[in-house]
Parts: sequence; structure tokens; C-alpha cells
Amino acid sequence: MAAARMKVAQVPSAGGDFQIVEREIPNPDAGHVRIKVLACGVCHSDVLTKEGAWPGIQFPRVPGHEVAGVVDEVGAGVTGWKKGQRVGVGWHGGHDNTCLSCRRGDFNNCEKMQIAGISYDGGYQQYMLAPVEGLVALPETLNDVEAAPLLCAGVTTFNALRHSGALPADLVAVQGVGGLGHLGIQFASKFGYNVAAIGRGPENAALAKKLGANVYIDSKATNAAEELQKLGGARVILATAPSSKAMSELINGLGPNGKLVVIGASFDPIEVTPVQLITGARTIQGWASGIPTDSEDTLRFAELTGVRPMIETYPLEKAAEAYARMLSGKAEFRVVLTM
Repeated sequence: MAAARMKVAQVPSAGGDFQIVEREIPNPDAGHVRIKVLACGVCHSDVLTKEGAWPGIQFPRVPGHEVAGVVDEVGAGVTGWKKGQRVGVGWHGGHDNTCLSCRRGDFNNCEKMQIAGISYDGGYQQYMLAPVEGLVALPETLNDVEAAPLLCAGVTTFNALRHSGALPADLVAVQGVGGLGHLGIQFASKFGYNVAAIGRGPENAALAKKLGANVYIDSKATNAAEELQKLGGARVILATAPSSKAMSELINGLGPNGKLVVIGASFDPIEVTPVQLITGARTIQGWASGIPTDSEDTLRFAELTGVRPMIETYPLEKAAEAYARMLSGKAEFRVVLTM
């Protein structure tokens, strides 16, 4: 009898195009589960896989770290997870439990942290394997397509905001009304902040207000930092759009003890003078995603408050088209592959 096979969208080499191939369905090793993938988000960070930009990545590799599905098989020694259970895998795809950070409970900074779609094959396929340390339990009221983007874009914005130090009624600005920003605005609103959304051009004003922004600032028409100061200065600016120049221009919009929280990944330097930081005791902090329990908190909060990603879906066979749509910046706002 021939072994059962599955469809896979893999990158055969750095910078190569996606190839839809068939592989045998794999069996999970000890401490791992096999997931029947039902949806997988297409995230901008998938560029790191496709272009081979992550140090040490090995090809061919299957991208995808916004995975929602169901446990199809469990490996030896797996407890707490069972066949048929709905699960997800996000950016944090596992940790070693032995490094100094893990011993201190700081799993997010594990020295050997695994990343789905980089350390091992991710969710651009019908079945995937994942270590139990990377599994997220999905609530029943969120469908797979809704849940997938919350496992990266969602947990990143949710986690950054809840650890930012902002309190209800504080002025919190969200830079960018895109894949991260449209979720950041929703979470900030549900947290009870006075939310200022910052976008380029007037076209996103109505949407930003609908998502929960109290104020919309058009950074093309006005000086956004000055507008924030007119409102009293931001306690937190959540920088979601990957533009170091735009982030640099917002630092003067921070109020006393204000914090610029950077989650939009860019390789260009943020420009800031010591005086800008010293005046008002301002700070700049980076924030990366979260561990599986953070993702579960994100999903439960979204379940309770109605926060949802805006999504465009593509079938797995059109992974290349979906990836191009994500890169175009024209998607509204998260792209998700369905199986």
C-alpha cells in the first residue's frame, strides 16, 4: 500500500519561488505532535525564510508560523495534548528548557528558541510536526482562519501593549493602520486607552475610528509628533509599520516617561539624540511576539472583546500569489492560506 501523501508549499533555495510538491505524511518524534493544518497566516516575517535571511536556515524549507489546526497524531511521551484537539503554533515554536533564560522562566529569550517555518517546516502544508513546547490551545469560538493571524500579529500587539506600562485613559498612539496596526488599535481601545491612530494619508481615517481610535492623525498632512504633544504627549507609541524613519519622527511625540515600543521589524537605524531621551525620561523598547501562554491570553481576550483580524484568504495551491499579495502592502490586512 502506498504511503499517504500531502501537499506542501516549500522554498527550495534562498530566494527561490514556492513549489507545490507532494510528500509522505510524517510521523511525530517523541515530544512532538503532528498537526493537520487548517489555516496558516502569511506574515511579513516569512521573508526571512524565503530569502534565507535568518542565520543558519536550511533549505528546502516550508514557511509559516501562524498555524491553526488539529492534533492528528501524538509522539511518544506526549501528555496534556490529545488527538482531535484544536491547536496552533506561532512564532515561538519551542524552547529547550535548559538554557539560563529558560531556567529563569524567560522562555521568550531562550538561547535555542525554535521558530516554526525557520527552525523546522511550518504551516504552508497540509500536515506539520511541532514540539509540544510550541503548542497553543485554541478556543472553540474562534475559527481557524480568525485564530491564525492572532498567533503572531495578534500576540505581538497584545503582549507589547499589556507590558508597555500604559494605564487605562493614557494616551497611546498606534503608528500604522496595517497588518499589525489594525489589531493594535483594537487591543488598545479594548484596554481602555485614549487611542490615537497614525497613518499616512486620509484614507484610513474612517477605518481607524471604526476599529476604536479616538483620534486619527495623518502624518502626511501634519507633524504627528506635534499633534501628539497637543494631546498631552503619548504615554506609549506602538510602532507597527516597518519604517525606521517614521519611528524616528515620532519620538518627540512622547510625553513624560513616554515609551516608544517597536514591533515593526526594519534593518535601518532609528535616529534619536541623547537629549530627546533625557528630556522627559523617554525610552525605546523592542518587543517580540510571546510564548504559547501569551498567545492563549491573546486568543481569550479576543474571544471576550470581539477583537478580530481583517483577512484575505487564498488556497494553499496559491501560496506564491498570497505571499506576493502580502508583500504588496495592499492586503486588508492579513493574508491566510486555507487547506
